[in-house]
Amino acid sequence: MKLTSSLLALTLITGTLCLVPAAPHKAVSQETNDSHGGKIEGTWRVQVMQRNCQTGAELRRFPAMLTFAPGGALTGTTTAFPVALRGPDHGIWTFNGGNNYRAVSEAFFFNAAGAWVQTQRITQSIELSANSDTFNSTASVEFFDTTGNIVLTGCATAAATRMD
Repeated sequence: MKLTSSLLALTLITGTLCLVPAAPHKAVSQETNDSHGGKIEGTWRVQVMQRNCQTGAELRRFPAMLTFAPGGALTGTTTAFPVALRGPDHGIWTFNGGNNYRAVSEAFFFNAAGAWVQTQRITQSIELSANSDTFNSTASVEFFDTTGNIVLTGCATAAATRMD
């Protein structure tokens, strides 16, 4: 309990969000990708701005990387936490029409002894630029304990540039 409380305190201090395991998702159809949904595919350098959900004030910034794979898979990593305490992001993305996308990813958090203590879920609304070289997003973040109870929420925005 003490280690979980310490991780929660670290989470509160750093202002990150998380979520519990997601429900099964509908795969991105080839038709969707053929309708320009694949424009987000590739690896992106992301600058995340953690925000106060009530005021929108920026709390801190940190870099991350996201890779959007063909077919709707998403992987990522962040500098917000030490690698020993947080695993990589795994998730899905969907094309919503125009230059708009939705992405949901999850990552596991561990205590100093290596035991799983929380799951983080990040849900993003993404708008790709007209030239498909940058995007902006807004995100909600939720953290869940190992039994699926939400223990913390947060907000963020991000600006990303495609890696060439």
